Amino acid sequence: MGKRIRALDTVNVLFIIAAVLIVFAAACLNDKGHAEAIGFPQSFAELAKKVTPAVVNISTTTTVKVPGNPFRQFFGPHGGPFGDFFGDMPDREMKQRSLGSGIIVDKDGYIITNNHVVSGAQEIKVRLADGREYQAKVIGRDPKTDLALIKISSIFKDLPTLALGDSDIMQVGDWVLAIGNPFGLEHTVTQGIISASGRVIGSGPYDNFLQTDAPINPGNSGGPLVNLKGEVIGINTAIVAAGQGIGFAIPSSTAKGVVAQLREKGKVVRGWLGVSIQMVTPDLAPSFGLKEARGAIVADVIKGSPAEKAGIKQGDVILAFDGKAVKSSNDLPWIVAETPVGKTVNVKLIRQGKELDVKVTVVEMTEQRLASQAGKTKNVFGFTVDNIKPEWRRQFDIAAKAGVVVIQVEADGLADDAGIEPGDVIREVNKKIIKDLNDFKKAMAQIKSNENVIFLLSRNDQSFYVSIAVP
Repeated sequence: MGKRIRALDTVNVLFIIAAVLIVFAAACLNDKGHAEAIGFPQSFAELAKKVTPAVVNISTTTTVKVPGNPFRQFFGPHGGPFGDFFGDMPDREMKQRSLGSGIIVDKDGYIITNNHVVSGAQEIKVRLADGREYQAKVIGRDPKTDLALIKISSIFKDLPTLALGDSDIMQVGDWVLAIGNPFGLEHTVTQGIISASGRVIGSGPYDNFLQTDAPINPGNSGGPLVNLKGEVIGINTAIVAAGQGIGFAIPSSTAKGVVAQLREKGKVVRGWLGVSIQMVTPDLAPSFGLKEARGAIVADVIKGSPAEKAGIKQGDVILAFDGKAVKSSNDLPWIVAETPVGKTVNVKLIRQGKELDVKVTVVEMTEQRLASQAGKTKNVFGFTVDNIKPEWRRQFDIAAKAGVVVIQVEADGLADDAGIEPGDVIREVNKKIIKDLNDFKKAMAQIKSNENVIFLLSRNDQSFYVSIAVP
């Protein structure tokens, strides 16, 4: 009898413990504070209410020319064999509209968005969450980071704003919200986590994206990625069309410096060293006197550049710049670009297995200097090309074996207006096959004024033609 009572007591005790655990779990799920304490927010409703008012809808209008005879771009001014079908129909202008998002960051009406949202726009209209509408003007654009700063004028000083947080302290797995206007559906809120950081997706020389699984769709561009404090830690900018839950945002740490310069100068001034670099792989590391893969190999030094004047040589491995470690070749362009022009800094490098320190004075990056780094000056179309070198193949994820790669496109130039982007591979010019830079130069030398030039390009394994009229 006594054993039976003890057994029943044990069962009762276990039952009581289980009941307490169930009650505690229910309390955690029903109490917001407890839920967030264990890492599972019960709801994002309050956070959404807090941040949504400062997210705006941006609509732009651009005038584009539509050819009266669409075959002119392929067969010349008369349209070739198809000319009789269209006769002398004149070109006409058409309004092209697009949508995006933006973030009010100042009560004076300054708004951050993506460069591609407002690039080439003749009219920019901003609509707030409360329905107010304003005309906006562009303060400055930076195609290299795809950021732009626009401004609205309001007689009221009650504009809602969002603060830029610290993206550097965000960790993989942290909760985030993405707010924007996907497909024109205003103020849509989606939830996810930080999936990765420091992503290089081949969109430009300063790739350094946050990756998130919070759904981002067309129209979200320029909208905020916020943390649980309601701070902007990223500006949504790109997606992988073939994937799900793969979106990219420009880190706030990048946006802060760019936006500050756009507001002050209307443009971004960057530092220039004058070297071409490549990644240190585990296979290459021992050959350069390294025990592990780190730093950036100097593949080439531009004549007359700060690097050459400082004595940096081909084959050196740069380990640190201005006291900042260069963990990989992706780090160096960012570090140099953010270094104040005119500043003399220390560069730590490895040469033939020995560690050296050299002093270099940083100068301003210009289009001409960037072009000289690629070995080709900018042409009349406003883009710069180079041979498909390993560094470009890696940066832009290029599979093509022949052609020349577009490494720079001048904002608002002819190429920019035609939709040519960095990373595009030019395979033909006026039906002439382009194998390398020499072929490109020969083809360009034969182009005449007032001629329509047909470029065959490839992008992401897809080929397409672009026609540009020579001024």
